[in-house]
Amino acid sequence: MAALTVKTAAGKDSGTIELDDEVFGVQPNVPLMHQVVTAQLAARRSGTQSTKTRSEVAGGGRKPYSQKGTGNARQGSIRAPHFSGGGVALGPKPRSYDQKTPKKMVRAALRSALSDRAGEGKVVVVDSWGIETPRTKDAKAALDALGITGTVLVVVGRDDAAAALSFRNLPKVQIIGPRELNAYDVLCNEWVVFTKDVLPAGTPVSAEQPSKPAKSAKTAEGSASDGADAARGGSAADDEPASKKGSASDEAAPSADQTSAAPASSEAEEEEK
Repeated sequence: MAALTVKTAAGKDSGTIELDDEVFGVQPNVPLMHQVVTAQLAARRSGTQSTKTRSEVAGGGRKPYSQKGTGNARQGSIRAPHFSGGGVALGPKPRSYDQKTPKKMVRAALRSALSDRAGEGKVVVVDSWGIETPRTKDAKAALDALGITGTVLVVVGRDDAAAALSFRNLPKVQIIGPRELNAYDVLCNEWVVFTKDVLPAGTPVSAEQPSKPAKSAKTAEGSASDGADAARGGSAADDEPASKKGSASDEAAPSADQTSAAPASSEAEEEEK
């Protein structure tokens, strides 16, 4: 991480702070920033422009003169596009100019813009502005003490209303909130000034694995019963089918008396014959 000297509103050193490499240390992606800025500017367009076609212009309901015999070119209406006061051919109509830009691309473009300003040494971190009462003179004195000239983007927190009111009257200063920070405003200004409490940082990646979902009550009861059956050497369900199988085999198999009686009866029938 790159170390940056923290300044006071009087221009004195107040320690150092490390800039997050995920935000201020990436390689600027120029095509990405161009695409995001183009989409942002396109979204500003209202898209309310409208022109009238030949069917929408008043008049021109009849043929101006006969088809033949006048020597002029044939005409069907005096409101055709080539007539003065006629309709507009292929003119603009109301439409939306919005472009769909993924949120990841918007965030990556902002990181590229901030990294570009940080690489040029145009990022300043102030401990606090220390402005109690809104006063433009104090805001101008603070910028002069910091040695900032040219256009400045001052990122002001929600609780620092006095500083926002003090900076807003300066012609080359733009005020913006930390949640409204975007690539276009960063690129439009030469300097970007933060306070310590609004300095952006990268999103930390958690090393913890996601917890597994808890088992349902029925699954827990089933596993408990399976464990108890395994501990006593078998389940009652295994014993019950075995007994049922034994009784079914006894019923299906013929008894010894029935098997011996069948040959005896057959011998008696042969002797009678």
